[in-house]
Amino acid sequence: MCGISGELRLDNAALDLAAVRRMMQALERRGPDDSGFYSDGPLAFGHRRLAIIDLSQRSHQPMADEALGLSIVFNGTIYNYQTLRAELQSRGYTFFSGGDTEVIIKAYAAWGERCVEQLHGMFAFAIWDAKKQSLFLARDRLGIKPLYYNHTQNYFRFASTTQALIAAGGVDTRIDPVALHHQLTLHAVIPAPRTILQGLRKLAPATTMAVDAQGHSATRRYWELKAERPVQPKTETEWIAAVHRKLREAVEKRRLIADVPVGVLLSGGLDSSLIVALLAEAGQKNLRTFSIGFEDVAQEKGSEFEYSDQVAARYATQHQRFLIPNGEVLACLPECMRNMSEPMVAQDAVAFYLLAERVSKEVKVVQSGQGADEVFGGYFWYPLMQAEQGSDLERFRKHYFDRTHQEFLETVTPDYHGADHTSRLIETLLAEPGADTFMDRVLRMDATTLIVDDPVKRVDNMTMAWGLEARVPFLDHELAELALSMPPELKLKDGGKHPLKTIARGLLPDTVIDRPKGYFPMPALKYVRGEFLNFMREVLNSEACRQRGLLRRPYVEKLLAAPEQHMTPLNGSKLWHLALLEYWLQSNVD
Repeated sequence: MCGISGELRLDNAALDLAAVRRMMQALERRGPDDSGFYSDGPLAFGHRRLAIIDLSQRSHQPMADEALGLSIVFNGTIYNYQTLRAELQSRGYTFFSGGDTEVIIKAYAAWGERCVEQLHGMFAFAIWDAKKQSLFLARDRLGIKPLYYNHTQNYFRFASTTQALIAAGGVDTRIDPVALHHQLTLHAVIPAPRTILQGLRKLAPATTMAVDAQGHSATRRYWELKAERPVQPKTETEWIAAVHRKLREAVEKRRLIADVPVGVLLSGGLDSSLIVALLAEAGQKNLRTFSIGFEDVAQEKGSEFEYSDQVAARYATQHQRFLIPNGEVLACLPECMRNMSEPMVAQDAVAFYLLAERVSKEVKVVQSGQGADEVFGGYFWYPLMQAEQGSDLERFRKHYFDRTHQEFLETVTPDYHGADHTSRLIETLLAEPGADTFMDRVLRMDATTLIVDDPVKRVDNMTMAWGLEARVPFLDHELAELALSMPPELKLKDGGKHPLKTIARGLLPDTVIDRPKGYFPMPALKYVRGEFLNFMREVLNSEACRQRGLLRRPYVEKLLAAPEQHMTPLNGSKLWHLALLEYWLQSNVD
Protein backbone atom coordinates (compact mmCIF):
# COMPACT_ATOMS: atom_id res chain seq x y z
CA MET A 1 0.00 0.00 0.00
CA CYS A 2 1.53 3.23 -1.09
CA GLY A 3 1.27 6.58 -2.81
CA ILE A 4 2.20 6.75 -6.48
CA SER A 5 2.85 9.64 -8.86
CA GLY A 6 4.43 10.39 -12.19
CA GLU A 7 4.84 12.65 -15.18
CA LEU A 8 5.08 11.85 -18.89
CA ARG A 9 6.23 14.82 -20.99
CA LEU A 10 4.39 15.22 -24.28
CA ASP A 11 6.13 18.36 -25.56
CA ASN A 12 9.78 17.26 -25.76
CA ALA A 13 10.56 19.59 -22.85
CA ALA A 14 12.64 18.56 -19.87
CA LEU A 15 10.90 16.71 -17.06
CA ASP A 16 9.57 18.91 -14.29
CA LEU A 17 11.37 16.99 -11.56
CA ALA A 18 10.43 19.55 -8.94
CA ALA A 19 6.74 18.94 -9.69
CA VAL A 20 7.17 15.19 -9.27
CA ARG A 21 8.96 15.70 -5.97
CA ARG A 22 6.15 17.96 -4.76
CA MET A 23 3.73 15.16 -5.56
CA MET A 24 5.87 12.73 -3.60
CA GLN A 25 5.91 15.08 -0.63
CA ALA A 26 2.11 15.41 -0.75
CA LEU A 27 1.86 11.60 -0.65
CA GLU A 28 4.18 11.12 2.31
CA ARG A 29 1.42 10.12 4.73
CA ARG A 30 0.29 7.30 2.45
CA GLY A 31 3.78 5.81 2.48
CA PRO A 32 5.79 6.63 5.60
CA ASP A 33 8.29 3.74 5.30
CA ASP A 34 10.32 4.64 2.22
CA SER A 35 10.45 6.86 -0.86
CA GLY A 36 11.84 6.47 -4.35
CA PHE A 37 12.31 8.33 -7.61
CA TYR A 38 12.95 7.11 -11.16
CA SER A 39 13.28 8.80 -14.55
CA ASP A 40 13.80 7.62 -18.09
CA GLY A 41 13.66 10.03 -21.02
CA PRO A 42 10.25 11.76 -20.94
CA LEU A 43 9.03 9.75 -17.92
CA ALA A 44 9.46 10.27 -14.17
CA PHE A 45 7.97 8.18 -11.35
CA GLY A 46 7.67 9.08 -7.68
CA HIS A 47 6.74 6.65 -4.91
CA ARG A 48 6.02 6.59 -1.18
CA ARG A 49 6.01 3.12 0.38
CA LEU A 50 4.01 1.48 3.13
CA ALA A 51 5.84 -1.83 3.43
CA ILE A 52 3.44 -4.78 3.79
CA ILE A 53 4.80 -7.61 1.60
CA ASP A 54 8.53 -8.29 1.24
CA LEU A 55 9.69 -5.62 3.66
CA SER A 56 13.21 -5.63 2.24
CA GLN A 57 14.77 -3.12 -0.14
CA ARG A 58 14.37 -5.67 -2.93
CA SER A 59 10.77 -4.46 -3.25
CA HIS A 60 11.76 -0.80 -3.22
CA GLN A 61 9.79 1.35 -5.65
CA PRO A 62 9.81 2.63 -8.30
CA MET A 63 10.91 -0.81 -9.47
CA ALA A 64 12.74 -1.23 -12.77
CA ASP A 65 13.45 -4.42 -14.70
CA GLU A 66 16.18 -3.37 -17.10
CA ALA A 67 16.17 -6.66 -18.98
CA LEU A 68 12.50 -6.26 -19.83
CA GLY A 69 12.69 -2.50 -20.28
CA LEU A 70 9.82 -2.01 -17.81
CA SER A 71 9.43 0.10 -14.66
CA ILE A 72 6.50 0.40 -12.29
CA VAL A 73 4.92 2.29 -9.42
CA PHE A 74 2.22 0.33 -7.64
CA ASN A 75 -0.31 0.98 -4.87
CA GLY A 76 -2.25 -1.96 -3.43
CA THR A 77 -1.95 -5.66 -2.77
CA ILE A 78 -2.16 -8.60 -5.19
CA TYR A 79 -3.57 -11.49 -3.15
CA ASN A 80 -2.75 -14.19 -5.70
CA TYR A 81 0.79 -12.99 -6.36
CA GLN A 82 2.39 -16.23 -5.16
CA THR A 83 0.32 -18.33 -7.57
CA LEU A 84 1.07 -15.94 -10.43
CA ARG A 85 4.74 -15.93 -9.52
CA ALA A 86 4.88 -19.73 -9.82
CA GLU A 87 3.12 -19.63 -13.19
CA LEU A 88 5.43 -16.95 -14.50
CA GLN A 89 8.48 -18.88 -13.30
CA SER A 90 7.20 -21.89 -15.25
CA ARG A 91 7.20 -19.60 -18.31
CA GLY A 92 10.87 -18.81 -17.76
CA TYR A 93 10.72 -15.54 -15.85
CA THR A 94 13.16 -15.07 -12.96
CA PHE A 95 12.61 -12.86 -9.92
CA PHE A 96 14.94 -10.66 -7.88
CA SER A 97 12.38 -9.80 -5.12
CA GLY A 98 9.83 -11.63 -3.02
CA GLY A 99 6.83 -9.32 -3.26
CA ASP A 100 3.83 -8.64 -5.46
CA THR A 101 5.19 -5.57 -7.28
CA GLU A 102 7.62 -7.51 -9.45
CA VAL A 103 4.90 -10.04 -10.25
CA ILE A 104 2.93 -7.25 -11.98
CA ILE A 105 5.96 -6.35 -14.13
CA LYS A 106 6.42 -9.95 -15.22
CA ALA A 107 2.68 -10.37 -15.75
CA TYR A 108 2.70 -7.34 -18.07
CA ALA A 109 5.66 -8.78 -19.96
CA ALA A 110 3.84 -12.10 -20.35
CA TRP A 111 0.27 -10.96 -21.07
CA GLY A 112 0.54 -7.32 -22.02
CA GLU A 113 -2.41 -5.09 -21.19
CA ARG A 114 -4.53 -8.14 -20.37
CA CYS A 115 -2.32 -8.81 -17.33
CA VAL A 116 -4.93 -7.08 -15.17
CA GLU A 117 -7.32 -9.95 -15.83
CA GLN A 118 -4.90 -12.22 -13.96
CA LEU A 119 -4.62 -9.98 -10.89
CA HIS A 120 -6.78 -10.67 -7.86
CA GLY A 121 -6.63 -7.82 -5.41
CA MET A 122 -6.84 -4.07 -5.01
CA PHE A 123 -4.50 -2.02 -7.14
CA ALA A 124 -3.63 1.12 -9.00
CA PHE A 125 -0.37 1.08 -10.92
CA ALA A 126 1.54 2.62 -13.81
CA ILE A 127 4.05 0.79 -16.01
CA TRP A 128 6.51 2.55 -18.31
CA ASP A 129 7.45 0.52 -21.36
CA ALA A 130 10.76 2.01 -22.47
CA LYS A 131 10.81 0.06 -25.73
CA LYS A 132 7.36 1.23 -26.81
CA GLN A 133 7.75 4.64 -25.12
CA SER A 134 4.28 4.23 -23.64
CA LEU A 135 2.65 4.47 -20.24
CA PHE A 136 0.11 1.88 -19.07
CA LEU A 137 -2.16 2.58 -16.09
CA ALA A 138 -4.68 0.30 -14.41
CA ARG A 139 -7.20 0.31 -11.58
CA ASP A 140 -8.75 -2.68 -9.79
CA ARG A 141 -12.20 -4.02 -10.65
CA LEU A 142 -14.16 -2.33 -7.87
CA GLY A 143 -12.12 0.86 -7.59
CA ILE A 144 -10.72 0.19 -4.12
CA LYS A 145 -7.48 1.99 -4.96
CA PRO A 146 -7.64 5.53 -6.40
CA LEU A 147 -5.89 6.88 -9.49
CA TYR A 148 -6.20 10.55 -10.53
CA TYR A 149 -4.64 12.29 -13.52
CA ASN A 150 -4.10 15.67 -15.18
CA HIS A 151 -3.76 15.48 -18.98
CA THR A 152 -2.67 18.66 -20.78
CA GLN A 153 -0.99 19.37 -24.13
CA ASN A 154 2.38 19.45 -22.41
CA TYR A 155 2.26 16.53 -20.01
CA PHE A 156 0.31 13.66 -18.49
CA ARG A 157 0.55 13.49 -14.70
CA PHE A 158 -1.00 10.97 -12.32
CA ALA A 159 -1.13 10.42 -8.58
CA SER A 160 -2.97 8.61 -5.78
CA THR A 161 -4.58 11.85 -4.56
CA THR A 162 -5.85 15.10 -5.99
CA GLN A 163 -3.74 16.99 -3.48
CA ALA A 164 -0.57 15.59 -5.05
CA LEU A 165 -1.59 16.75 -8.53
CA ILE A 166 -2.59 20.18 -7.25
CA ALA A 167 0.79 20.44 -5.52
CA ALA A 168 2.49 19.73 -8.84
CA GLY A 169 0.85 22.85 -10.28
CA GLY A 170 -0.83 23.65 -13.56
CA VAL A 171 -4.25 22.25 -12.64
CA ASP A 172 -7.40 23.93 -13.92
CA THR A 173 -9.16 24.37 -10.57
CA ARG A 174 -12.43 25.74 -11.89
CA ILE A 175 -15.46 23.83 -10.66
CA ASP A 176 -16.91 21.28 -13.09
CA PRO A 177 -20.64 22.14 -13.31
CA VAL A 178 -21.70 18.55 -14.07
CA ALA A 179 -19.64 17.21 -11.18
CA LEU A 180 -21.10 19.90 -8.90
CA HIS A 181 -24.60 18.65 -9.71
CA HIS A 182 -23.55 15.13 -8.73
CA GLN A 183 -21.80 16.40 -5.59
CA LEU A 184 -24.91 18.11 -4.25
CA THR A 185 -27.58 15.64 -5.38
CA LEU A 186 -25.93 12.20 -5.40
CA HIS A 187 -24.51 12.07 -1.87
CA ALA A 188 -21.18 13.54 -3.04
CA VAL A 189 -20.71 10.71 -5.54
CA ILE A 190 -18.95 12.00 -8.67
CA PRO A 191 -18.42 8.99 -10.93
CA ALA A 192 -15.26 8.66 -13.03
CA PRO A 193 -13.85 10.22 -15.03
CA ARG A 194 -15.01 13.53 -13.49
CA THR A 195 -13.96 15.19 -10.26
CA ILE A 196 -15.23 18.45 -8.76
CA LEU A 197 -12.35 20.26 -10.54
CA GLN A 198 -12.26 20.63 -14.31
CA GLY A 199 -8.54 19.92 -14.58
CA LEU A 200 -8.53 16.66 -12.62
CA ARG A 201 -9.89 13.34 -13.78
CA LYS A 202 -9.82 9.81 -12.39
CA LEU A 203 -9.50 6.42 -14.00
CA ALA A 204 -12.69 4.39 -13.71
CA PRO A 205 -12.72 1.05 -11.86
CA ALA A 206 -11.96 -2.07 -13.93
CA THR A 207 -10.31 0.15 -16.53
CA THR A 208 -6.87 0.47 -18.09
CA MET A 209 -5.41 3.44 -19.93
CA ALA A 210 -2.54 3.57 -22.38
CA VAL A 211 -0.80 6.90 -23.10
CA ASP A 212 1.88 7.24 -25.76
CA ALA A 213 4.65 9.81 -26.01
CA GLN A 214 2.50 12.02 -28.25
CA GLY A 215 -0.29 12.19 -25.69
CA HIS A 216 -2.74 9.88 -27.45
CA SER A 217 -4.68 7.90 -24.89
CA ALA A 218 -7.01 4.92 -25.02
CA THR A 219 -9.02 3.27 -22.26
CA ARG A 220 -10.36 -0.27 -21.99
CA ARG A 221 -12.83 -1.74 -19.54
CA TYR A 222 -11.60 -5.23 -18.69
CA TRP A 223 -14.32 -6.51 -16.33
CA GLU A 224 -18.07 -6.13 -15.94
CA LEU A 225 -20.27 -7.13 -13.03
CA LYS A 226 -23.44 -8.92 -14.08
CA ALA A 227 -26.59 -9.23 -11.97
CA GLU A 228 -28.23 -12.12 -13.76
CA ARG A 229 -29.45 -15.50 -12.56
CA PRO A 230 -27.22 -18.47 -13.44
CA VAL A 231 -28.34 -21.07 -15.98
CA GLN A 232 -28.37 -23.72 -13.26
CA PRO A 233 -30.75 -22.62 -10.46
CA LYS A 234 -29.68 -22.91 -6.82
CA THR A 235 -31.70 -23.50 -3.69
CA GLU A 236 -31.44 -21.04 -0.80
CA THR A 237 -29.26 -23.52 1.07
CA GLU A 238 -26.93 -23.84 -1.91
CA TRP A 239 -26.67 -20.08 -2.34
CA ILE A 240 -25.77 -19.53 1.31
CA ALA A 241 -23.24 -22.36 1.31
CA ALA A 242 -21.58 -20.88 -1.78
CA VAL A 243 -21.41 -17.43 -0.16
CA HIS A 244 -19.97 -18.93 3.02
CA ARG A 245 -17.19 -20.66 1.06
CA LYS A 246 -16.33 -17.62 -1.00
CA LEU A 247 -16.41 -15.26 1.99
CA ARG A 248 -14.11 -17.52 3.98
CA GLU A 249 -11.71 -17.57 1.07
CA ALA A 250 -11.81 -13.77 0.82
CA VAL A 251 -11.27 -13.23 4.55
CA GLU A 252 -8.94 -16.07 5.51
CA LYS A 253 -6.91 -17.02 2.44
CA ARG A 254 -6.56 -13.72 0.64
CA ARG A 255 -6.70 -10.74 2.99
CA LEU A 256 -4.38 -12.24 5.58
CA ILE A 257 -1.52 -12.26 3.06
CA ALA A 258 1.07 -9.93 4.57
CA ASP A 259 4.47 -9.92 6.22
CA VAL A 260 3.03 -7.85 9.09
CA PRO A 261 0.11 -8.52 11.48
CA VAL A 262 -3.45 -7.94 10.21
CA GLY A 263 -6.13 -6.55 12.54
CA VAL A 264 -9.87 -5.84 12.17
CA LEU A 265 -11.85 -2.60 12.47
CA LEU A 266 -14.67 -3.95 14.63
CA SER A 267 -17.62 -1.57 14.49
CA GLY A 268 -20.05 -3.87 16.28
CA GLY A 269 -22.14 -4.35 13.15
CA LEU A 270 -22.80 -7.66 11.45
CA ASP A 271 -20.19 -7.24 8.70
CA SER A 272 -17.04 -6.55 10.70
CA SER A 273 -18.18 -8.94 13.44
CA LEU A 274 -18.52 -11.71 10.86
CA ILE A 275 -14.96 -11.06 9.67
CA VAL A 276 -13.74 -11.58 13.24
CA ALA A 277 -15.78 -14.78 13.58
CA LEU A 278 -14.47 -16.24 10.32
CA LEU A 279 -10.87 -15.43 11.24
CA ALA A 280 -11.34 -17.08 14.63
CA GLU A 281 -13.03 -20.04 12.93
CA ALA A 282 -9.92 -20.38 10.76
CA GLY A 283 -7.76 -20.59 13.89
CA GLN A 284 -6.38 -17.06 13.92
CA LYS A 285 -4.85 -16.39 17.35
CA ASN A 286 -4.21 -13.11 19.17
CA LEU A 287 -6.36 -11.18 16.72
CA ARG A 288 -6.18 -7.41 17.18
CA THR A 289 -9.56 -5.62 17.01
CA PHE A 290 -10.36 -1.92 17.29
CA SER A 291 -13.55 0.09 17.91
CA ILE A 292 -14.32 3.79 18.15
CA GLY A 293 -17.18 5.72 19.72
CA PHE A 294 -18.33 9.30 20.20
CA GLU A 295 -20.55 11.31 22.49
CA ASP A 296 -24.32 10.87 22.29
CA VAL A 297 -26.23 13.77 20.71
CA ALA A 298 -30.00 14.33 20.57
CA GLN A 299 -30.80 10.90 21.94
CA GLU A 300 -28.70 9.26 19.23
CA LYS A 301 -25.99 6.97 20.54
CA GLY A 302 -22.46 7.77 19.53
CA SER A 303 -20.98 4.29 19.97
CA GLU A 304 -21.75 0.64 19.37
CA PHE A 305 -19.46 -0.68 22.09
CA GLU A 306 -22.24 -2.82 23.56
CA TYR A 307 -22.07 -4.96 20.42
CA SER A 308 -18.37 -4.87 19.60
CA ASP A 309 -17.56 -5.79 23.22
CA GLN A 310 -19.66 -8.95 22.90
CA VAL A 311 -17.80 -10.07 19.79
CA ALA A 312 -14.40 -9.26 21.26
CA ALA A 313 -15.25 -11.18 24.42
CA ARG A 314 -16.64 -14.19 22.53
CA TYR A 315 -13.43 -14.62 20.53
CA ALA A 316 -11.00 -13.31 23.15
CA THR A 317 -9.48 -10.78 20.76
CA GLN A 318 -6.91 -8.24 21.83
CA HIS A 319 -9.46 -5.47 21.75
CA GLN A 320 -8.99 -1.71 22.06
CA ARG A 321 -11.79 0.85 22.37
CA PHE A 322 -11.36 4.53 21.66
CA LEU A 323 -13.96 6.98 22.99
CA ILE A 324 -13.59 10.41 21.37
CA PRO A 325 -15.08 13.57 22.94
CA ASN A 326 -16.85 16.00 20.61
CA GLY A 327 -14.21 18.64 21.26
CA GLU A 328 -11.56 16.42 19.73
CA VAL A 329 -13.80 15.67 16.74
CA LEU A 330 -14.26 19.38 16.09
CA ALA A 331 -10.54 20.05 16.44
CA CYS A 332 -9.66 17.45 13.81
CA LEU A 333 -12.41 18.34 11.31
CA PRO A 334 -10.27 20.77 9.25
CA GLU A 335 -7.36 18.33 9.02
CA CYS A 336 -9.68 15.48 8.09
CA MET A 337 -11.27 17.48 5.26
CA ARG A 338 -7.88 18.54 3.95
CA ASN A 339 -7.00 14.84 3.56
CA MET A 340 -10.06 14.04 1.44
CA SER A 341 -9.09 13.65 -2.21
CA GLU A 342 -12.61 14.81 -3.00
CA PRO A 343 -15.30 16.33 -0.74
CA MET A 344 -16.97 13.41 1.09
CA VAL A 345 -20.09 14.16 3.10
CA ALA A 346 -20.66 10.86 4.92
CA GLN A 347 -20.41 11.44 8.65
CA ASP A 348 -18.23 8.38 9.23
CA ALA A 349 -15.32 9.82 7.22
CA VAL A 350 -14.27 11.70 10.36
CA ALA A 351 -14.77 8.57 12.45
CA PHE A 352 -12.49 6.54 10.17
CA TYR A 353 -9.91 9.31 10.24
CA LEU A 354 -9.78 9.36 14.04
CA LEU A 355 -9.84 5.59 14.30
CA ALA A 356 -7.07 5.17 11.73
CA GLU A 357 -4.88 7.64 13.61
CA ARG A 358 -4.98 5.39 16.66
CA VAL A 359 -4.94 2.01 14.95
CA SER A 360 -1.93 2.91 12.78
CA LYS A 361 0.12 3.07 15.97
CA GLU A 362 -0.70 -0.59 16.63
CA VAL A 363 -0.83 -2.37 13.23
CA LYS A 364 -0.24 -1.54 9.56
CA VAL A 365 -3.06 -3.60 8.00
CA VAL A 366 -6.72 -4.09 8.92
CA GLN A 367 -9.76 -5.76 7.44
CA SER A 368 -12.98 -3.75 7.31
CA GLY A 369 -16.62 -4.50 6.52
CA GLN A 370 -17.29 -2.00 3.70
CA GLY A 371 -19.24 -3.32 0.73
CA ALA A 372 -21.47 -5.84 2.46
CA ASP A 373 -24.52 -3.58 2.39
CA GLU A 374 -24.17 -2.88 -1.31
CA VAL A 375 -23.66 -6.43 -2.53
CA PHE A 376 -25.98 -8.12 -0.01
CA GLY A 377 -28.78 -5.53 0.13
CA GLY A 378 -28.42 -4.13 3.64
CA TYR A 379 -29.51 -0.49 3.36
CA PHE A 380 -32.94 0.71 4.52
CA TRP A 381 -33.69 2.43 1.22
CA TYR A 382 -33.62 -0.78 -0.86
CA PRO A 383 -37.03 -2.06 0.34
CA LEU A 384 -38.44 1.46 -0.04
CA MET A 385 -37.30 1.57 -3.64
CA GLN A 386 -38.56 -1.95 -4.26
CA ALA A 387 -42.05 -1.01 -3.06
CA GLU A 388 -42.12 2.21 -5.08
CA GLN A 389 -44.04 2.67 -8.33
CA GLY A 390 -42.80 4.33 -11.52
CA SER A 391 -39.73 4.15 -13.72
CA ASP A 392 -36.39 2.85 -12.48
CA LEU A 393 -35.15 6.43 -12.17
CA GLU A 394 -38.22 7.61 -10.26
CA ARG A 395 -38.06 4.70 -7.81
CA PHE A 396 -34.37 5.27 -7.13
CA ARG A 397 -34.35 9.06 -7.10
CA LYS A 398 -37.08 9.47 -4.50
CA HIS A 399 -35.17 7.56 -1.84
CA TYR A 400 -31.53 8.43 -2.63
CA PHE A 401 -31.04 11.89 -4.14
CA ASP A 402 -30.00 14.51 -1.58
CA ARG A 403 -31.82 17.28 -3.45
CA THR A 404 -34.24 17.56 -6.31
CA HIS A 405 -33.00 19.40 -9.38
CA GLN A 406 -35.18 22.35 -8.40
CA GLU A 407 -33.55 22.52 -4.97
CA PHE A 408 -30.13 22.29 -6.61
CA LEU A 409 -31.01 25.39 -8.63
CA GLU A 410 -31.95 27.12 -5.36
CA THR A 411 -28.64 26.03 -3.81
CA VAL A 412 -26.13 27.34 -6.37
CA THR A 413 -25.85 30.60 -8.28
CA PRO A 414 -27.00 30.83 -11.92
CA ASP A 415 -23.45 30.41 -13.28
CA TYR A 416 -23.71 26.73 -12.27
CA HIS A 417 -27.25 26.08 -13.45
CA GLY A 418 -27.84 23.55 -16.20
CA ALA A 419 -29.55 20.29 -16.98
CA ASP A 420 -30.51 17.61 -14.45
CA HIS A 421 -27.19 15.82 -14.95
CA THR A 422 -27.63 13.36 -12.09
CA SER A 423 -30.99 12.07 -13.30
CA ARG A 424 -29.51 11.55 -16.77
CA LEU A 425 -26.54 9.67 -15.33
CA ILE A 426 -28.60 7.38 -13.10
CA GLU A 427 -31.10 6.67 -15.87
CA THR A 428 -28.22 5.63 -18.14
CA LEU A 429 -26.58 3.43 -15.51
CA LEU A 430 -29.83 1.68 -14.61
CA ALA A 431 -30.53 1.01 -18.29
CA GLU A 432 -27.26 -0.83 -18.89
CA PRO A 433 -27.68 -4.49 -19.91
CA GLY A 434 -26.67 -7.37 -17.67
CA ALA A 435 -29.18 -7.09 -14.81
CA ASP A 436 -32.44 -9.05 -14.56
CA THR A 437 -34.70 -6.93 -12.32
CA PHE A 438 -35.00 -3.41 -10.95
CA MET A 439 -33.29 -4.34 -7.70
CA ASP A 440 -30.55 -6.15 -9.62
CA ARG A 441 -29.97 -2.95 -11.56
CA VAL A 442 -29.82 -0.88 -8.37
CA LEU A 443 -27.42 -3.23 -6.57
CA ARG A 444 -25.18 -3.54 -9.62
CA MET A 445 -25.02 0.26 -9.98
CA ASP A 446 -24.34 0.62 -6.26
CA ALA A 447 -21.50 -1.92 -6.28
CA THR A 448 -19.83 -0.62 -9.43
CA THR A 449 -20.40 3.14 -9.22
CA LEU A 450 -21.93 4.61 -6.07
CA ILE A 451 -19.87 2.66 -3.55
CA VAL A 452 -16.62 3.56 -5.36
CA ASP A 453 -16.97 7.27 -4.71
CA ASP A 454 -18.58 7.04 -1.30
CA PRO A 455 -17.60 4.38 1.30
CA VAL A 456 -14.72 2.84 -0.66
CA LYS A 457 -13.01 6.16 -1.39
CA ARG A 458 -13.58 7.36 2.14
CA VAL A 459 -12.02 4.28 3.73
CA ASP A 460 -8.95 4.52 1.49
CA ASN A 461 -8.48 8.25 2.11
CA MET A 462 -9.02 8.21 5.83
CA THR A 463 -6.91 5.14 6.61
CA MET A 464 -4.08 5.94 4.21
CA ALA A 465 -3.85 9.44 5.68
CA TRP A 466 -2.24 7.63 8.61
CA GLY A 467 -0.31 4.97 6.66
CA LEU A 468 -2.83 2.23 7.44
CA GLU A 469 -3.89 -0.31 4.80
CA ALA A 470 -7.58 -1.26 4.86
CA ARG A 471 -8.67 -4.46 3.13
CA VAL A 472 -12.32 -5.02 2.24
CA PRO A 473 -13.16 -8.73 1.82
CA PHE A 474 -16.83 -8.10 0.97
CA LEU A 475 -15.55 -6.42 -2.19
CA ASP A 476 -13.59 -9.44 -3.30
CA HIS A 477 -14.60 -9.43 -6.96
CA GLU A 478 -15.43 -13.14 -7.03
CA LEU A 479 -17.65 -12.75 -3.97
CA ALA A 480 -19.32 -9.74 -5.61
CA GLU A 481 -19.95 -11.76 -8.77
CA LEU A 482 -21.58 -14.51 -6.72
CA ALA A 483 -23.67 -12.11 -4.64
CA LEU A 484 -24.93 -10.16 -7.64
CA SER A 485 -26.04 -13.35 -9.36
CA MET A 486 -28.18 -14.25 -6.34
CA PRO A 487 -31.92 -13.44 -6.42
CA PRO A 488 -32.41 -10.00 -4.80
CA GLU A 489 -35.36 -11.22 -2.73
CA LEU A 490 -33.02 -13.66 -0.99
CA LYS A 491 -30.67 -10.82 -0.05
CA LEU A 492 -33.46 -8.46 1.08
CA LYS A 493 -35.13 -11.12 3.22
CA ASP A 494 -35.27 -10.50 7.00
CA GLY A 495 -34.48 -6.81 6.63
CA GLY A 496 -31.51 -7.32 4.30
CA LYS A 497 -28.26 -9.31 4.22
CA HIS A 498 -30.13 -12.55 4.86
CA PRO A 499 -27.26 -14.77 3.62
CA LEU A 500 -24.77 -13.11 5.96
CA LYS A 501 -27.18 -13.34 8.91
CA THR A 502 -27.67 -17.03 8.22
CA ILE A 503 -23.91 -17.65 8.05
CA ALA A 504 -23.41 -15.68 11.27
CA ARG A 505 -26.03 -17.65 13.23
CA GLY A 506 -24.12 -19.62 15.84
CA LEU A 507 -20.89 -17.74 15.15
CA LEU A 508 -22.06 -14.41 16.61
CA PRO A 509 -24.40 -13.44 19.44
CA ASP A 510 -28.00 -13.16 18.26
CA THR A 511 -28.08 -9.60 19.60
CA VAL A 512 -25.45 -8.62 17.01
CA ILE A 513 -27.20 -10.44 14.17
CA ASP A 514 -30.75 -9.26 14.91
CA ARG A 515 -30.03 -5.66 15.87
CA PRO A 516 -31.31 -2.92 13.55
CA LYS A 517 -28.90 -1.88 10.82
CA GLY A 518 -26.47 0.63 12.28
CA TYR A 519 -24.12 3.20 10.73
CA PHE A 520 -20.76 4.38 11.95
CA PRO A 521 -22.22 6.91 14.41
CA MET A 522 -21.17 10.54 14.30
CA PRO A 523 -24.19 12.34 15.81
CA ALA A 524 -22.53 15.76 16.00
CA LEU A 525 -22.41 15.98 12.19
CA LYS A 526 -26.04 14.95 11.84
CA TYR A 527 -27.59 17.06 14.59
CA VAL A 528 -25.56 20.22 14.03
CA ARG A 529 -25.43 22.28 17.23
CA GLY A 530 -23.13 24.38 19.40
CA GLU A 531 -19.52 24.64 18.30
CA PHE A 532 -20.13 22.47 15.24
CA LEU A 533 -22.82 24.90 14.07
CA ASN A 534 -20.49 27.83 14.77
CA PHE A 535 -17.75 26.20 12.70
CA MET A 536 -20.06 25.68 9.73
CA ARG A 537 -21.44 29.19 10.05
CA GLU A 538 -17.93 30.65 9.95
CA VAL A 539 -17.07 28.62 6.84
CA LEU A 540 -20.23 29.55 4.95
CA ASN A 541 -20.16 33.20 6.00
CA SER A 542 -16.46 33.63 5.27
CA GLU A 543 -15.24 36.13 2.72
CA ALA A 544 -13.77 33.29 0.65
CA CYS A 545 -17.18 31.65 0.40
CA ARG A 546 -18.90 34.87 -0.57
CA GLN A 547 -16.23 35.75 -3.14
CA ARG A 548 -16.45 32.31 -4.72
CA GLY A 549 -20.01 33.03 -5.79
CA LEU A 550 -20.99 29.37 -5.76
CA LEU A 551 -23.77 29.17 -3.16
CA ARG A 552 -26.91 31.27 -3.09
CA ARG A 553 -27.04 33.27 0.12
CA PRO A 554 -30.81 32.87 0.81
CA TYR A 555 -30.43 29.09 0.72
CA VAL A 556 -27.37 29.15 2.99
CA GLU A 557 -29.15 31.40 5.48
CA LYS A 558 -32.20 29.13 5.48
CA LEU A 559 -30.05 26.14 6.45
CA LEU A 560 -28.11 28.07 9.08
CA ALA A 561 -31.35 29.24 10.68
CA ALA A 562 -32.68 25.71 11.21
CA PRO A 563 -30.00 23.11 10.40
CA GLU A 564 -31.80 20.13 11.92
CA GLN A 565 -34.90 20.72 9.80
CA HIS A 566 -33.05 20.21 6.52
CA MET A 567 -32.04 16.55 6.15
CA THR A 568 -31.58 14.38 3.08
CA PRO A 569 -33.50 11.13 2.42
CA LEU A 570 -30.37 9.31 3.65
CA ASN A 571 -30.53 11.25 6.95
CA GLY A 572 -27.61 13.54 6.20
CA SER A 573 -27.35 17.21 7.16
CA LYS A 574 -27.68 19.48 4.14
CA LEU A 575 -25.83 22.18 6.06
CA TRP A 576 -22.87 19.86 6.62
CA HIS A 577 -22.85 19.06 2.88
CA LEU A 578 -22.40 22.73 1.97
CA ALA A 579 -19.90 23.50 4.71
CA LEU A 580 -17.74 20.52 3.79
CA LEU A 581 -17.68 21.40 0.09
CA GLU A 582 -16.78 25.01 0.79
CA TYR A 583 -14.09 24.15 3.35
CA TRP A 584 -12.57 21.54 1.00
CA LEU A 585 -12.30 24.17 -1.72
CA GLN A 586 -10.75 26.66 0.69
CA SER A 587 -8.22 24.09 1.92
CA ASN A 588 -7.21 22.48 -1.35
CA VAL A 589 -7.82 25.01 -4.10
CA ASP A 590 -7.79 28.60 -2.81
